[in-house]
Amino acid sequence: MRVLAGDIGGTKTLLQIADIFPNTFRVVFEKTYESRRYPEFLPLVKEFLKSAAAHTDLILSSACFGVAGPVKEREARTTNLPWHIEADACVRELKINNIALINDFQAVGYGIDGLEDHDVVTLQAGVEQSTGPRVVIGAGTGLGEGFLVWNSDRYDIFPSEGGHVDFGPTDDIQLELYQHLRARFGRVTYERVVSGPGLENIYTFLRERNPSAESPELKNALSGGDAAATISQFATEHNDALAAQALELFCNAYGAQAGNLALTCLPTGGVYIAGGIAPKIIEKLKSGTFMDAFRNKGRMQPLLEAMPVRVIVNPKVGLIGAALMAARISGRQ
Repeated sequence: MRVLAGDIGGTKTLLQIADIFPNTFRVVFEKTYESRRYPEFLPLVKEFLKSAAAHTDLILSSACFGVAGPVKEREARTTNLPWHIEADACVRELKINNIALINDFQAVGYGIDGLEDHDVVTLQAGVEQSTGPRVVIGAGTGLGEGFLVWNSDRYDIFPSEGGHVDFGPTDDIQLELYQHLRARFGRVTYERVVSGPGLENIYTFLRERNPSAESPELKNALSGGDAAATISQFATEHNDALAAQALELFCNAYGAQAGNLALTCLPTGGVYIAGGIAPKIIEKLKSGTFMDAFRNKGRMQPLLEAMPVRVIVNPKVGLIGAALMAARISGRQ
């Protein structure tokens, strides 16, 4: 069957037409868009389908869109975009009978079983239970979380807004960071720290704490472009001390919250690190900071040491999951 899939993020939106078969799928047409260039979602999809029509047949069985934000009763409001998406309006406007909206981390969860060995990097082998619960957490424009529970012959994926729980400092410098962010934002969540904007928040805090530590090169580079990407690049490629300190603090908080999620859900089937940032800092994640913070749970450390922890390095896992979910809702897969 032929389906339409989408991965809708605060920074970019990926759309894909794919043919789904019993044990595999084939990408027919795919395109990436800058989300903020479009005031609404439907004009973007229509533009995509117009482009796709020039290359392939558009007889579509179903569609599924993974949305970065809460989904309720076939409606979604994106957390970091001013989009209000209604599944029924999409059915009317796109002329596709079966359309589902799911949280973006539900889409990532569905996509896990569509990954190949080279799509993941193992941080901790652990002892995997084949049908045990799984969790997924990922930093990008925001901080997404979800959990997976085995149901008969497949996993069901449940969304979460756990990225918006209260940030819990674990040492003195994180306590200073918390106080800095509390003065700026009032309530401080993990997303304020563990996300692209979060890494920028950390760097700003460290720079204000020690202004003379900022290098002229990084200061100049931050004047334009993606601040989080620039900071991580200077930390990993240029040995910039302030950027490296920011990335260290980021990975520490990231690992701590992944450990919090693991304690909450007891994912004996694995902890999966997703999102756009992880693949770009994979060597830093492998260095130990992340896993040390993940396991640093006092009496619960042995429990966490037994959990498999893997980084998803395929940036299209959410798109894969949305395509597989589209096939499921068609009733044929």
